[in-house]
Amino acid sequence: MLAALAYFLLPLFWLVVASTKSTQDLFTSFGLWFSKVPQLFTNIGDTLTHEDGIFLRWLLNTIGYAVVSALGAALLAAAAGYGFAKYRFRGHGAGFNLVLGAVMVPATALAIPTYLLFSQVGLVNTPWAVILPSLVNPFGLYLMRIYAQDAVPDSIIEAARIDGAGEARIFFRIGLRMLAPGLVTVVLFTLVATWNNYFLPLIMLNDQRLYPVTLGLAFWAEQAQNGGAGASGEMLPLVLTGSLLSIIPLVVAFLFLQRYWQSGLAAGAVKQ
Repeated sequence: MLAALAYFLLPLFWLVVASTKSTQDLFTSFGLWFSKVPQLFTNIGDTLTHEDGIFLRWLLNTIGYAVVSALGAALLAAAAGYGFAKYRFRGHGAGFNLVLGAVMVPATALAIPTYLLFSQVGLVNTPWAVILPSLVNPFGLYLMRIYAQDAVPDSIIEAARIDGAGEARIFFRIGLRMLAPGLVTVVLFTLVATWNNYFLPLIMLNDQRLYPVTLGLAFWAEQAQNGGAGASGEMLPLVLTGSLLSIIPLVVAFLFLQRYWQSGLAAGAVKQ
């Protein structure tokens, strides 16, 4: 456990330490400890004001892409997973096997076909080019189907039908509430995946004003490495500080949602 803890926390600790250093200190001081003159707040100010505050725009873009994608993907996965778990229809088994097969397909294999499809309908270089592909989450559907089998008892569905409730009302008023822990799990997975997505925005977006923070920081890092127009050695602290700022919303989201997530981890573990 100590080895696993070090594996996950040491890079984060290094990032925090590196974000407090100047360019000179990054290369002259010990990498896992602070320099004699920390300048975290100076680096944060420089990052937020560089190029008229474009980092804030990238951060807001990322929040928009991630939140819309996570909520939409969770709702679609819950509806489809509930349908596969509680209904029997022609093609039920084949449809679910198709979903399992889609889990095995790497996202990079779909990037070029997705780009060609979106270019045909004029959605390239728009926010929808990032959001719409993120709404399809085969793993989330599979997870919600497995969770819905036990989380939503058939007896409750039958009782609601006897009381005159329609199928849509049963799902939205009863099913979604029982699926809440599973929904939060899909939201977290999709939120992290969309937040950290680099390859899809790289293909779909050309306008810097639409960049997510991953693509924007990569652009800054390329400037710092290649010495592009307006770039200098001072770009490196901006990249590191921007990386630190970009993970804070994810940490806050996880800490806020984990109580809803943990509440469902033991669901079904005790048989009455």
